[in-house]
Amino acid sequence: MTARVVVADDQTVVREGIVMLLGLLPGIEVVGSAKDGEEAVALVAELAPDVVLMDLRMPRCDGVEATRRIRAGYPGTQVVVLTTFADDESLFPALRAGARGYLTKDVGGDEIVRAIDAVLSGEAGLAPAIQRRLLEQVTAPPPRHEPGEELPDGLTRREAEVLSLVADGLANTEIARALHISTATVKTHINNLFTKAGVRDRAQAVRYAYQRGLAQPPGTTIT
Repeated sequence: MTARVVVADDQTVVREGIVMLLGLLPGIEVVGSAKDGEEAVALVAELAPDVVLMDLRMPRCDGVEATRRIRAGYPGTQVVVLTTFADDESLFPALRAGARGYLTKDVGGDEIVRAIDAVLSGEAGLAPAIQRRLLEQVTAPPPRHEPGEELPDGLTRREAEVLSLVADGLANTEIARALHISTATVKTHINNLFTKAGVRDRAQAVRYAYQRGLAQPPGTTIT
């Protein structure tokens, strides 16, 4: 059986490269490509593909909203996210919107084929790093702040998590490994939390984390 696929990505070079790669893979026929979520939804309505390979960060209509609309209006089409981002703020909204697969753009063609086959068989098509992240989320100890508790200065939960690891003395590369995200994503989170917290460097960030209860100073017993 040949899987009919639509590719959605706002970067022309990336989109054309994915289409070219898929054209070389067995059992896949690319029937259309879209430069944003609006086009992806329109192509699904027109072509009824089996799968959409969906980028997340796109103009007009992002990948999460496009996924939600496709799954609501065209349940015969499955969505596999193919993105640069593997952070919680990208992963969990996409899965909640109805994506059955989630891959990062460093995967090979074989992994794309496996993910497409998996979602068409009613299974989840998740990259190994994503599976580990989901498992860690389920088995992780309770956060220092309760899930419903508002974080200070508009920090996201992932930014607070990164800040906690900064306070634990981890370097950017170590934080990236611990959270299964890229070093570039770690830097983005750090820049964002520095701005929100009004701090200039890691020392000030650590002091901020201690003051706001986002991390515990060494030797402190949590009660």
